[in-house]
Amino acid sequence: SVFMDYSDGEKQTSAMFGESGVFLAPKHADFVSRFIQHSSKKDSIILDCFGGSGSTGHAVIQLNREDRGDRKFVLVEVGDYFDTVLKPRICKAVYAPAWKNGKPAQHGKGISQCITCLRLESYEDALDNITFEPVDEQASLPFDDYVLSYMLDFETKGSDTLLNVAKLDSPFDYTLRRHGKDKPLPVDLPETFNYLIGLHVATRRVYDNSGIRYLVYRGKAEGRATVVIWRTTRGWEEKKFEADRAFVLAQKLTEGAEDVLVNSDSFIPGARSLDPVFKRRMFNGE
Repeated sequence: SVFMDYSDGEKQTSAMFGESGVFLAPKHADFVSRFIQHSSKKDSIILDCFGGSGSTGHAVIQLNREDRGDRKFVLVEVGDYFDTVLKPRICKAVYAPAWKNGKPAQHGKGISQCITCLRLESYEDALDNITFEPVDEQASLPFDDYVLSYMLDFETKGSDTLLNVAKLDSPFDYTLRRHGKDKPLPVDLPETFNYLIGLHVATRRVYDNSGIRYLVYRGKAEGRATVVIWRTTRGWEEKKFEADRAFVLAQKLTEGAEDVLVNSDSFIPGARSLDPVFKRRMFNGE
């Protein structure tokens, strides 16, 4: 099919950001929404592997606002304008349907929306985060065998980029260096783990136990009712683990679960450590 469309994406983004030229040749949300309307349903998932300025996400939000649809969108982008254009445009589209000079033309017209941003570790990031810990056995190996086999398999196994299981006792403090950045950035291990086990999250709740934060996910993984519990256990001794068990039982955190996964060690009845599962799923391709 061929149709004419004269909508101006540049004018739309200029109105939203209060300046022109924020992105080269952006598409207007009206233009993209016409394709979505003709090729999908109200509950479809719309995928755009070249997210650009965020026109596709904007169009989905606009359509859902107009016809009360339940469409979802997945945008993929490698450019730096993900942070400067794409994400801000999506947030602005959620807040208000019309903008002028970088400000909403209408208030109280926002739409309920939950947005998750995932940043994939790049090859350069992985190289930046590899650490080497030489051991005595290297002296007995020929150079080529040492470099290609032993060094990569053993001396780098504790690198954060390869998931340092020893650090899972403090999961909320896990960081990686990002290529070109001066400071390490936090890594969301719980969300990463959910994707690895295919957990369809039903609830996500945070509990407090005398200053200790518990992050608890409930959902289904491989058709089984699953609970995933995260807390910081660094430096814990037996009494702390006993108190941990008592808290989990008192709060009924594992009630109704067929599988209970918990980071680090635990005395929680029926629970198993997620640490080896995490490592295996990341690198064995299960």
